This record gives sequence, C-alpha cells and structure tokens, in this order.
Amino acid sequence: MSEPLENSVLKKAVMDIGPIATFFHVHLVSDSTGETLNTMMKATAAQFHTATPMEHIYALIRSKPQLDKVLQSIAESPGLVLYTVVNPVLRRHLELRCSEMNMPAVSVLDPLTKAFSSYLDLEQNLDTGAQHRMDDAYFRRIAALDYTLAHDDGQMTWDLEAADVVLVGVSRTSKTPTCMYLANRGIKAANVPLVPTSPPPPELFELKRPMIVALVASAKRLGQIRNNRLTSMNANSTSDYANLDAIKDELLKAKRLFAKHRWPVIDVTRRSVEETAAQILTKLSARQNEIENQDE
Repeated sequence: MSEPLENSVLKKAVMDIGPIATFFHVHLVSDSTGETLNTMMKATAAQFHTATPMEHIYALIRSKPQLDKVLQSIAESPGLVLYTVVNPVLRRHLELRCSEMNMPAVSVLDPLTKAFSSYLDLEQNLDTGAQHRMDDAYFRRIAALDYTLAHDDGQMTWDLEAADVVLVGVSRTSKTPTCMYLANRGIKAANVPLVPTSPPPPELFELKRPMIVALVASAKRLGQIRNNRLTSMNANSTSDYANLDAIKDELLKAKRLFAKHRWPVIDVTRRSVEETAAQILTKLSARQNEIENQDE
C-alpha cells in the first residue's frame, strides 16, 4: 500500500530542514559570580546539538529573600536548575522548593568536592566564592592581564623576557585572543607578529625564560579570515595580504623560521582559542616539571 502523499511530503520537509531545535529553560543559581556554572552548562549543552538553552542567571544569591525571588522566576519558567550554593540552609530551601515544583536541581560541584574530600580526608570549608578571593592568585591574574595588554602585537619587545609565553605567527593566527585567554589564567603572554616586509625583532631570539610557541593555520583558512577583515575595513581586497599564493609563501618562510629555532608549533586551523590555550598550558606544565626535576 502506497504512503499517503501528505506523509511523504512531511517526511521530505523534515529531512530538508534537519532536526527541529529544542529550546529549554536552564536556571543558573550561584552565591558567587556564576562563572563556573555558566562554563559547565555551556560545555554540557554543547553535547546536545539540537537543544538550545535559554539561560536565566542569578548571581550573588546569599539570602533567603533573594532566593525566594529566584524561585518565583523558576516557577514562571520551568526548567533545569543548576546551582553552586555553599550555605546549607539556602541549599536545602532551594532543593525542597524545586522538588515541590517537580524540577531537577543539580549541585554541579558536589561530585568534585566529595572526591576531593574523600581523597584528601578533609572537610569542605563552606567558603562562598572562595575561588574569587582577592589573594595572590587574583593579583597574579590582574598582573598577567596588564602585561599581556601592554605586550600585544609586538609592543615593548625589549621587555619580553618577563613573559611566561611568547606566541609567534603570521597575521590572523589567533595570537591576541589566545594571549588574553592565557592571561585570564594568570599567564603572562606576549605575542609577536611575523610581517613579510620586516624581520622579527632581534630580542625574540635572545629570550631565555619564556616559552616561545609558534602558531600556524592553513593558507586557505587564513585567506578567508583576511578577506573578511579587508571587507569589514572596506580595504583593497587585491593586496598580497589576502592573496593565497602570497600567504603560502608567508607560511613557508614562517615554518622555516620555527624549524630553525625548534619552537613548538600548534596548528590553529580547526582549533578554538580555548583548545589552543589548553595545549599551550599543557606544554608549559611539562616544561615546568622538567625544570623542577633538573633542580632536584
């Protein structure tokens, strides 16, 4: 028996437009800034391509009146509740009310804190916003951001020895955003662009302390990015800056330089800034461990 025409048309339409996106409410309740919750939620939601979270963020929730307002918003827009709340009274109140509303409430840090407590045989401090305390680590991060901003795009090359990492690469290889990401992790990161019309600064080849990392990307990808940049600037798109053959020559010379000085190379063509930074942090950690082992 043949399939009704309307059914076959509907199936074809669904195949053409692909899976229909599922929108859902997700409430992020934190007694601190909410950065941890937001990062974990995005990392998890990324695993569900057809689901789109509608975020409701409630930061610095540290009293029952504040929490009651949050619970009212949750009741008005039912959905998943994720929270990082240290105060046991507030936690219990949030959990009970969510249970009454038949909504899942997940304390995202509980598995980690329990694992730490078990492994270290220590009790949790119950310290609100402990990761954001204005301690030495906080001021190191601020100092790293200041340094990175001052040493962006080849500035102050005479002061590169103070860096933890120096990124080198041709234009549009994500040097600046990667440096900013590293700085937010407390890493002093500088970057030096390789320009076809002028040699690299001589200070680059005299560095002892910083780890120099080279960034590359495919010529095709660089061409696309550079063309888009020229278009946004209403600039001449026929220049060598976006010419594919010129870019290939630029990359060839850069790779020869990297090989000559044995600098580690990371291809950023298919990597996000976070992935590139993670690989750099891994290399930094390995280098630091190697130095500490030599000192012992």
